Formats: sequence, structure tokens, C-alpha cells
Amino acid sequence: MKVLAVSARRRLLRRRYILAPVAMLLMFGLETGLRVDVAVADEAAPSAAADKTNASSEAPPGEVLPEGVEIARRVNGRKDGETLSQRLIMELVDRRGKKRIREMLGFRKDYPDERRIMLVYESPKNVRGTSFLTYDYIDPEREDDQRLYLPGLRKVRRIPASKRGASFQGSDFTYEDLKGAGKAGVEDYGWKTVGVETVEGHRCYVVEAIPVDAEIAEELGYGRVLSRVDAEIWMVRKLEVWDVNQKPLKVVEFRDIRSVNEIWTAHRIEARNQKTGHSSSFTFSDVEYGVELADDLFTEKALLRGH
Repeated sequence: MKVLAVSARRRLLRRRYILAPVAMLLMFGLETGLRVDVAVADEAAPSAAADKTNASSEAPPGEVLPEGVEIARRVNGRKDGETLSQRLIMELVDRRGKKRIREMLGFRKDYPDERRIMLVYESPKNVRGTSFLTYDYIDPEREDDQRLYLPGLRKVRRIPASKRGASFQGSDFTYEDLKGAGKAGVEDYGWKTVGVETVEGHRCYVVEAIPVDAEIAEELGYGRVLSRVDAEIWMVRKLEVWDVNQKPLKVVEFRDIRSVNEIWTAHRIEARNQKTGHSSSFTFSDVEYGVELADDLFTEKALLRGH
């Protein structure tokens, strides 16, 4: 019975999410398994969006591309572990080449009703102790809980849903991107498979995501996303993101993909802002899945003490 309960919980967690803008990005999505609800139909994306697709190539003559539902099933079949521990280095580079380096610890743990995520800054000294905690609920009717602790202000700040598209600590990633791999609720997007591409020698399906309405687009800060999904290992390898006015916003690439505990994992993620010339990258090390993580690590008390 216990095994069945765990399997059911995993299925629920996998069905809760879809491919997000920085799909499956960052920590806790660094395994870049784009999470998509298998119930989402290809027709959900506005038909006009296909006319805007200019970054994908057509499939070879006679080949029928898998529908979004099939891609979702294959991706959802990938493991991502019930717990995760890792080190992260975030590098921010402005258009003049000035660099800022941040070192962090990241943790994730799955529960029956939610996925919990903790991110803690270790250096430099002026940001040490800054912490980010997320409760990512399975129930789509329940708003996820995101909290940021800023030691300089000695207060915890709650991130409302309306701010989920805001920049996280000056990076080219948003709070939504950080929420468990940048996952988004199934109601946020319509999905469509629009072609195939080769990314660094790997054949990929190109999947287009369009927010379901203008309000959601404003919240996310994204108007359109093209994701390249490795057709062999079902990993996201590259993203192109447009803003709500359909202007190019950023390009995200997932690099150094290796197997860790039999889970394909991107060890470096790079984002380039096409408007500002700013870039951000995450480099991951000491990645461990299935580690023992205490429940009190994912509480507001832990947030306040920076671990």
C-alpha cells in the first residue's frame, strides 16, 4: 500500500505542471524535465501563433511529429527524484562585462500535497543568509506560497502571484522560473508541437507555448515560448522567450547534460537578455537526488536563520 501511495503521489506531481518559460530551469528544474499535463491538447494554443514560428524547421517528408500529448507522456515518464540537494553558482554579467558572483545551496523535497523548495545564499557577505522558500501545491486551485527573506531588512517578504514574473535578485530569471524549475500551472498555457531542430547535434522537437489570456501573460511576463526538447532523452536544451508585446526577450540554453543517479541533469544554464545585453548563468555541482532532508529545513524558521 505504501508503494502504491508513493506512485500515486508522483503521478499527481507530474500531472500538476507544464513546460514553463524557462522550462524546467534552474534548480529543481535543473533536471529540465519539462512538466506538462497530458490532458493539454495541441489545439489549445492559438492557431495564429503557428504563423509566428520562424525558428523551427519542418519535419522530414512523410514523418508525423508526435503530438504535444505524446511528448508530455514521454517527458512525464522521466524520473526527477523525491529529494534533491545541490550547490549553485550564479553569475550575472551586465552589457559592459561587469560580473557579480553569488554562491548558493539548493534543496527540494516532495510531499503528498506539495513540492517544497529552499534556496540559500552563502556568499558574498552582503547577501549571505538571503533565502527563498516555495510551497508548490498540487491543487491548481490553491495559490503557491513563495517567501523571500532579506537579512538586511530582517523581514520575510511574501511574493504574490501577480509578481511571479518579476526578476529574481537582479538576474534574468523570474520568481516563477525559480519555483521548481520554473514550472507553471496547466491553466497558464496552450501548447503545440511546431517542428524539429538540431541543437548541438541533438534532434529536438520544437514546442510552442502561448499564455491562455492577457492577464496570465502579464503575470508571467512572457507572451510566447519556444522550447527545444531532445527527442531521445526528453530534455529541454534551448528556449526562446518573447515578452507580452511579442518582442524577443531572452534565450536560455541548457548545457553539460549528464546523468546523476540515472536522472539526466543539466549542470549549467545560461540566459541572455536580448533587450538589455545582460546575461545570467547557473552552474550546478554536488548534485544529489534521493538524499535525506529534514522537514524543518522547509519552514519559515529555517528561512529566517538562512538554512
